[in-house]
Amino acid sequence: MLNKKEGNKITGVYSGFHIKRLNLNKRGFIQISFAWLFAIIIGAIILFLAIYASVKLIKTEESVSGAETGKEIAVLLNPLETGFGEEKTTLLTLPVESRIINRCESFGVFGEQEVAVSQKIRGEFAATGIGSLAHNKYIFSNKSVQGKNFYLFSKPFEFPFKVADLIFLTSSEESYCFIDAPEEIREELTSLSQGNLFTENCPSDSIKVCFDSEGEDCNIVVDTNDKTVEKDGSMVYFEGDSLMYGAVFAEKEIYECQVQRLMKRLNNLALIYNDKETILFGRGCPLEVNLLDLAGSAFSLNNSADLIIVKAAADDAEDENENAYCELW
Repeated sequence: MLNKKEGNKITGVYSGFHIKRLNLNKRGFIQISFAWLFAIIIGAIILFLAIYASVKLIKTEESVSGAETGKEIAVLLNPLETGFGEEKTTLLTLPVESRIINRCESFGVFGEQEVAVSQKIRGEFAATGIGSLAHNKYIFSNKSVQGKNFYLFSKPFEFPFKVADLIFLTSSEESYCFIDAPEEIREELTSLSQGNLFTENCPSDSIKVCFDSEGEDCNIVVDTNDKTVEKDGSMVYFEGDSLMYGAVFAEKEIYECQVQRLMKRLNNLALIYNDKETILFGRGCPLEVNLLDLAGSAFSLNNSADLIIVKAAADDAEDENENAYCELW
């Protein structure tokens, strides 16, 4: 039982034993509690900063990895640049499931092609890495192509001389069934032996590309007479098989952008050939190839519907070159 109080200390005797109670000095009690609270807060802050830094580092490494993969893809595109009249295909395999982002800009002298990659890590796609830029590459695809294995199919674009190699990017997870395609298209696709392009015995879930017909099951309709490709409720125009493939495999925005970039390149090449014609003429080789009309029509193109105008100028230049004493190309 308690029997005595001394200042802020309480003492007592219980069953013959002397007990000394807690010193209830309020100032000391508060100081001890605040010290522990301060230590807990500081510890929590340090732990938060450590976790935050780790997460930022991981995300940075993921972004760097995506950027490096994008650069590697850009390097892999170089062997696809073909010789005259050649077509090539290759399989690109990435270490993890990824999204290849295709960006196209038509500003400037030649426009700009950008390839970026977002990789799937721990079940989620990481932030898109820094893209790899090029001014002489022309990739036709959807804005985002997803998978682990990708096919890259290239074909030269001649208008009338070779302008560039076009690259068509598709995921191995998507199959294309070309129905009633012209014989030359069927032969070309068969010779490519690309694993996701079919002209017969098509998988049931294939994207159906119909030629000169509009069946209910057609996803994409190619009109070889009007030179149009209709898909996703919109229509674009093409000239030649290379741009036909581009219209089939690419979204409209990407396709129109790449066509504008190709016409910018055609304009500059036509002016270079015109200078070459002047030099050859001065060396006693008579030439009468109207390349200024070709350059002007290419420069004036607004969208793919104007390709028919450029094609007329290209055909005239081709005929004049074939009949010239000295051919320019």
